[in-house]
Order: sequence, then C-alpha cells, then structure tokens
Amino acid sequence: MTTTPSRTTSPTTPPTPTTPPTPTTPPFADLAADLRGELILPGDPGYDDARAVYNGMIDQRPAAIARCHDTADVVGAVRFARAHDREIAVRSGGHHAAGLGVRDDALVVDLSVMRGTTVDPDGRTVRVDAGCTWGDVDGVTVPFGLATPSGFIASTGVAGLALGGGIGYLTRRYGLTVDNMLAAEVVLADGRVVTASAGSHPDLFWALRGGGGNFGIVTSFTFRCHPVGDHGTVLGGPVLYDLADTAEVLRWYRELVPSLPEELSGWFGLLTIPPAPPFPEELWGRKACGIVWCYSGPHDRADEVLAPVREFGSPLVVGVGPMPFTALQSAFDGLYPAGLQWYWRADFFSEISDAGIAVHEKFGARLPSGHSTMHLYPIDGAAARVADDETAFAYRDGGWAGVIVGVDPDPANAEALTQWTRDYWEELHPTSAGGAYVNFLMEEGQDRVRAAYRGNYDRLARVKRRYDPDNVFHLNQNVRPAAE
Repeated sequence: MTTTPSRTTSPTTPPTPTTPPTPTTPPFADLAADLRGELILPGDPGYDDARAVYNGMIDQRPAAIARCHDTADVVGAVRFARAHDREIAVRSGGHHAAGLGVRDDALVVDLSVMRGTTVDPDGRTVRVDAGCTWGDVDGVTVPFGLATPSGFIASTGVAGLALGGGIGYLTRRYGLTVDNMLAAEVVLADGRVVTASAGSHPDLFWALRGGGGNFGIVTSFTFRCHPVGDHGTVLGGPVLYDLADTAEVLRWYRELVPSLPEELSGWFGLLTIPPAPPFPEELWGRKACGIVWCYSGPHDRADEVLAPVREFGSPLVVGVGPMPFTALQSAFDGLYPAGLQWYWRADFFSEISDAGIAVHEKFGARLPSGHSTMHLYPIDGAAARVADDETAFAYRDGGWAGVIVGVDPDPANAEALTQWTRDYWEELHPTSAGGAYVNFLMEEGQDRVRAAYRGNYDRLARVKRRYDPDNVFHLNQNVRPAAE
C-alpha cells in the first residue's frame, strides 16, 4: 500500500519552543519553513543536547537536525537531503553502539518526539511511533498484562532494536521482536510512504525484520503482544556468584537453559556489584558473575520452575522476586544513564565452549571499570523455531548472543576500556559462530556486516537494490545494493 503523508494523523503535539526560533540561512530556511517540528542548527541553544547520543564516546557535529513531528516531516527531510546532496542520519532512541544516528555534516532525521502509542488489548497488538522507547511501549501494554518481546534497557529506542532483531527476556517464550512485527510504515528513499507487511511489500517486510535501517525510515510499527506473568507481574532479578565460580556457573548454565520451560529465561554476565542498594554494602565493588532471571509464566508454577535456580551453588545474592515486568525492563536504566563512554564487541555463539569459558575467566578478572561487563543472551525456544531465512535475522541455532562492553563515565578511561574490550574479543572470537548481532556492532567493516547476515546477505542486497538503489540510507550497518 502506498499512501500520501497526512499532516493530521500524528498523536503527538509539536514541542513548544522555549526560545525564539534561530534565523536560518538558505538552503535550511526552506526546510525550517516546511517542518511542523523543529530544525536545530549549529549555534542554536539546544544543538549540543540534540546531537548527543547514548554513547558518550561519539562526538559528531551534523549540519542540521530535523526533529520531525510526523511522517510528512520525515518525507520533507528526506526529499530536502536528496535535493541538496546531504547525507542522512536517522535517529530515534540514539542507543546504537556506534552512534550511527548522528554524523558530521549530515542532516539528522530525528524521530524522538514521534512517541504515540495505541494498544488493542482484545486483538493483542500495539501500534508504536518510531520515536518511542521500549519504556513507552511497556508502559501502555503491561497494565493490560501484555508485552511485546524487546530488550533489556527501557530507554532503548523501539526502532533501532526492532529493526536489528530484538533479543530480550521474552525471546525464549515468544521469539524476537522481529518475529512479532506485523507491519511497518516506511518512508522510502524517493519520498514515497508505504506500509510493509506480510501482504504488502512482503520483500521489504522480510528485510526490515533484522536488516536494520537500510531500506527506508520506519515511522511506525505494529507489534503482536502476549500475556506476561500474572497480570503483568513476573518473577525476576539477579542471582550473583563469586567471580571464582565463573567456570562452574557457566558449565551449569549452558546445560540448564535449553532444558528449562520457555517461560523462564536468564542471561549470564560478568560484572562488578554496584555500590548501591539493594545490594549488601559489604559486596559493593566486588567482581562477580551472575544470571538475571525472568519467569513470565503463571505464578502457581513458579516454585517448580525456579527450583533448579534456587538449588544451585553458593550465591552471594539471590534477588529473584515478584515485580512488574516494567520494573525488570528498567532495572538497569539508572546504572547506565546516557552519556557514559562505551566500546563494544560482539559475536554469536552456537555453544559456550570450555575454551570460551577459560577466556571469560581471564578477562572477568580484568574488568577495567565498575560499569564494564560481558553478557550472554540465549536465543532458543520460540526464536529457534523460526527458519534462518524466514526473516533477515539469520542466527537461529539455539545459541547465545554475546557482547563485551567497556564502560565508564570518565573520558580519560576510554583507551583502557577499548583495549580491554578488543583483547577480550580477539581471544574469544575463535570460539564464536562467526558473526555478530547487528545492534551490537561498532563500525567494523563490510566483512563483519556480511557475517552478521550469513546466507541472507545476498537477498538483502537485492531488496536494497529495489528500494534504495542509490544507497541513500547508508549510515547504518550497511547492506550495499546488489549489482544489476
């Protein structure tokens, strides 16, 4: 379906300016006059805030930031950029590791104020504007006892996570976010607006489910929702062990997870215990390993399902208890606010091998800061029952998505964070399945992008040729258009 963008359908309202509009110079004066939203230029009072992204290591100075109010604004921004030969960067939540939502001298198409949501509790769907965070979505679905599979940080933008795959607490039970995408409204490179779904532009719909922002700017999504816990209350939280127990915990964890009911999921991490409640003060700053669990099934089965978790080992902390799903989803937001220094490396793993465990032990002992960590997220159950070629997301082997992150508030520590992360990844990578989750990639080159998509890359390149033959949308983990 192709539509003409409307100026009357957005559920949001334009921001009220707190200062007089900054005079603009051609050609941006034309774009400013056409936008219902706000055009922010270098020198404007809000420019530095508007160009900042989640990763504090990113320091880019775009030529202008078009803070779009609706789909028509997005169309206007795309057409303007093409007419004036400007690169386009697309920003929603701004969480991407590489900071691809901003770029020097580019026009940033900023969707962050497009944050309307509409829930259909009877039909179990939710329509979400692309500027929403997952906290926005959970905030309207969980009161109905429903949720869409998403990630682990509530402040993450919906669009970036959903287009890359979407791995989270509900993956084992309900699949990835892309497995629950029903439709997407997309602004294409030529300015057309189309709806992609199973029955409309099915090739584009296939590509959007894991292929990232390569094919257009998604302005809204429709997702399937599912029952979660008892009326939105789950049993969740961390179980932490001494760092010396890392090998024992990982060997137990790798055997346990595939055998668990799909209502129970847990990701493994190496970490430093935060110096704050609810953790006991005597454990603050101590290096540890642990698993953050989420049981989303009926509570009358919880004791039986959680018995293996409660009976294993000698934990330092057992923090599993009833909580709203929204509380679990946002539990780490306060520990990881926007603006920290981040450096990422990632891979998929078909197994947690003994060789890999030895690497985790080595680098866990060398965590360079209190925020630095390593996580392993399971991708099995419902996610593994989807064929590799059914969506663009190709790693459906029943393994894990791994990520190593060096994180700290102080820019002076950026080099040490980066070196630890690179060294860790280089020793661990030989035990991997070869590619990485695109949402965890930095700017690592075309070979890494191709490896992220396995056998789906060539099909993605053909879809790219059809919908964006000039590679207008290339500030991403770029899939280049196939040759004719």
